[in-house]
Amino acid sequence: MSAAVKAYKGLGMEGLVAKWYAKNTAKSMNNFRSDARRVAALLASGAKVLEVAPGPGYFSIELAKLGGYQIVGLDISRTFVEIAQRNAKQAGAAMEFRVGSASDMPFESGQFDFLFCRAAFKNFSEPVKALQEMHRVLKPGGRALIVDLSRDAPLASIDGEVGQMGLGFLSALSTRLIFRFVLLKRAYAKSDFERLLAQAQFRSVEIAEHGIGLDIWLQK
Repeated sequence: MSAAVKAYKGLGMEGLVAKWYAKNTAKSMNNFRSDARRVAALLASGAKVLEVAPGPGYFSIELAKLGGYQIVGLDISRTFVEIAQRNAKQAGAAMEFRVGSASDMPFESGQFDFLFCRAAFKNFSEPVKALQEMHRVLKPGGRALIVDLSRDAPLASIDGEVGQMGLGFLSALSTRLIFRFVLLKRAYAKSDFERLLAQAQFRSVEIAEHGIGLDIWLQK
C-alpha cells in the first residue's frame, strides 16, 4: 500500500454512475454540513478554499452558505463538474468547479488557504503526486484536511454506517458490496498514510481515527 502509483487508473465517475452517486450521497447531507461547519471554524473571511474531488459539490455549497469564501472545486469527472455547477446555481452559491487531476492541478503554487478532500483520496492513481500537489498549491502555513475510509474499518461498522444513509433495499445492498469489494481494497490504513506523507513536505501531520474513517490534518 505504500506504492507511489497504484496499478489501476483512478478514472472519474461519469454518466449514469455519477448521477447515481450524486443521488445517494445527497441523503448524507448532514455529514457535508458537519464537515463544512468544522472547516468554516478555521477560516478567515475571504479565505480561498480548494476542494479536491468534490463530486456533486455538496460540501463546497454548504461551506459557501457559512461565509464569504472563495471556493474552487477540482474533479476529474466532467459529469460531476456539470452536476456541481448546476447544484451551486440552484443553491445561489458563487463558486467555480473545474475539470482536472489531483496529481497535476491546473493552479499556480501558493494559491489556497485551505484544501479539503473527502472520500476520494483512496481512488487517486498517483497518491504521492496528489499529496505533493496539495502541498504545492497551498499558501505557506495553509492547511489541508483529507477525510477518507480506513482500510482497517470493521465490516460491521461499515454495515451500520450504510444503514444510517436512508437508502432503499437495492441501493443499500449495492453500497455495502461496493464498500466491501471495491472501496476497502483501495483504502489506506493509518500506517499507509504515514508512509505516503513521508514523501511529501508538510510541516505538520496529524492523523485521527474515527468510526470507519480517518481524518488527516496537514499544514504546509
